[in-house]
Amino acid sequence: MKIRNRLFPSQYYLPLVIFGVSALFFGCSQYSTSGLSVGYHNLTAKYNAYVIARDKMKEADIALKKNRKENYNQLLPILYPLDSMEAKSVDALLQDVIKKGSLIPDRHQNSRWVDNALVLIGRARLYKGQFTDGIETLRYVNAKGKDDDDKHEGLIWLMRAYVETKDYNSALSVAEHLRSLPLNENNTRDFYLVKAYLHQQKQEIPLALGILEETFPLLSKNEETARIHYAAAQMYDLIEKPLAANIHYKAVSKNRPSYDLEFFAKMNSLQNEALTNSSISTEDGFKKLLNDRKNNDLIDRLYYSMGVIETRKKNYKKGLEFFGKSVRETTTNTTQVPFTYLEMAKVYYDKLQNYELAKAYFDSALVLLPVASPQRQKVAERKEVLDEFVKHITTIRTEDSLQRLSQMNPATLDKYLDKVIEDEIAEYKRKVKEAEILVSQAQSLSANASNFDGNPAERFPLYDLTLVNTGKVEFRQRWGNRTLEDDWRRSAKIATLMTPADNNITAVPTTPGQGATIQIAGDDLVKLTKDSPEWKAKKDALYRNIPLKKQELDASNQRLEDAHYKLGKIYKFSLEEPDNAVKTFETTLSRFPNTNYKPEIYYLLFLTSAKNSQSWKDKLLAEFPNSSFTRLLTKNGGAVAASGNIELEAMKDYEKILTLYQSNNFSEAYAQLEMAMVTYSGSKIEDKYALLRIYLLGKLQGKEAYLKALNSFVKDYPSSALLPRVREVLESQQSTSSKKNG
Repeated sequence: MKIRNRLFPSQYYLPLVIFGVSALFFGCSQYSTSGLSVGYHNLTAKYNAYVIARDKMKEADIALKKNRKENYNQLLPILYPLDSMEAKSVDALLQDVIKKGSLIPDRHQNSRWVDNALVLIGRARLYKGQFTDGIETLRYVNAKGKDDDDKHEGLIWLMRAYVETKDYNSALSVAEHLRSLPLNENNTRDFYLVKAYLHQQKQEIPLALGILEETFPLLSKNEETARIHYAAAQMYDLIEKPLAANIHYKAVSKNRPSYDLEFFAKMNSLQNEALTNSSISTEDGFKKLLNDRKNNDLIDRLYYSMGVIETRKKNYKKGLEFFGKSVRETTTNTTQVPFTYLEMAKVYYDKLQNYELAKAYFDSALVLLPVASPQRQKVAERKEVLDEFVKHITTIRTEDSLQRLSQMNPATLDKYLDKVIEDEIAEYKRKVKEAEILVSQAQSLSANASNFDGNPAERFPLYDLTLVNTGKVEFRQRWGNRTLEDDWRRSAKIATLMTPADNNITAVPTTPGQGATIQIAGDDLVKLTKDSPEWKAKKDALYRNIPLKKQELDASNQRLEDAHYKLGKIYKFSLEEPDNAVKTFETTLSRFPNTNYKPEIYYLLFLTSAKNSQSWKDKLLAEFPNSSFTRLLTKNGGAVAASGNIELEAMKDYEKILTLYQSNNFSEAYAQLEMAMVTYSGSKIEDKYALLRIYLLGKLQGKEAYLKALNSFVKDYPSSALLPRVREVLESQQSTSSKKNG
């Protein structure tokens, strides 16, 4: 028997159900402010989207940290730079962060997790290199966000984004705003770190350190804190405060560092102690680390540090010995090698003035330095100067050697050339034997390669005999059977002549008028006999390099004269060594009294010589009264200056320098321009010289020097007719920079 519900007749059931479902639906709308709706969306936004996105971001951070390889030879950035290339390995995770995070503002707008989600989305976009989108997202959080702490977090990441895009002015503006806000502890910590990172990137090291010192009490004990202590110590080293640096090096081990980080901190601390305490022996200080078997793969870095200590103590010979040991002790990890070569180059360049060896080590360092290394640009600049320097030094030694040979009597010269060939054969045999020893060592190392339990990609190639043999086959396919000797790649080879006067091997380039050197390599070279046609042909080729005829001797002297003159200018303008410049110019005048460069050399000696400037001025005035260089000396009050010819000379020299610039001879153009700007100071085209100097700086020293010079021009030449052009270039550069940053 059916019991009817008298309260709700059956005809009302369906409308009541529809009404109830509708009330539930509209009550939980993301646009509703009711307690039920907000609670529902808070719950679903957090656990269906935000927690998942947050955990994905943490997973991406952990993966990036695991994959990142720190270079402890470089100044560590306080925060890890955001690198979109590195982030490609976690692209799927970042996409999930954006996807899950986007659900919250799309479906749960009335929840408390919208701001958090947008910050996560902004971070993920910054990681991916999408800075424009990331910055806009973080700006939106600040403009529309509801929770102050979340807005502050978004502003901190916005500041970080500006630092990464080198928009330092915008970053500083955000920092000033944040400084006035009541930040919670976590945001205060992160703000300090980003602010310190900003000043570090701007090379404002003392400011960065001051902020870091306030930050350390807010940091937990973990590997990340250990890393920041190490970066602080490096910065104290940079501003030459070793005692303060050691406080932070020792703090590294108290914060659960990785083994490598702790090793480098201990080593650098020892280095500072040895530098500040002369009673500590370098060998004694590093003995424990050298004998620790756990450091077998880091021996090269230990010897490098020992070399740095000795060179700072001015024990250059001992320092170079340790650097050499560092290179020889290199195993599978070769990241240390370019920095060791760089230190050796600096010693030879700055301390010993041995520019040829400095060039060799700068060359090696430049080949091996990482592309992103901050030292790379400076090394390239020095290398360019040293390439030119060594070219002229080599010319001088070569021509001097050849001229000494030309003074020998024919019989002595004939015997000497026979000995040159004999020595070449003996040297070839020595290198073959040396190569056999190296191959034998490689074979023994290859036997151990099968026991290598690491990553095969990290195995040193010469430990693997299969790779060695493959390389030999590829070499023969490309180059054929080449003798083991210097400059084996050159098609037009050079002969080597040893002069009895200096007992040095001198490379003698083949000149067009002398014919090519006969090349006899490998076993054919060993089989040469004195009576064979090949021996005679080889000796004839050597004869052709010696200036025995008057026209050949004249050509040799001209090459010597040019090399001495250019070498003096390199000493003066590029190496900034006035004493060597004076000595070289005086040698040029002594050896070539009729040189066409005499008026200019007199003038350069007048500008360079500290003791005899007046005597050089007198010589120039007496011997070359109508020279353009004489008019330069008399332009302030002289009759020539009064006639207005100084402006004509200024224009002529400007055209010459412009021609050098247009022919890509930037170093010589810059050297001449520096001199011309002194001599034509106050002329009507002084601003034109200044503008040309800006272009040369851009070619020689890069964009930073170029922009700095442009800004200086605006201040120094406010009434110049070229000013609108300079401002246009500046605006163009700033616009380009903004687009890249965006």
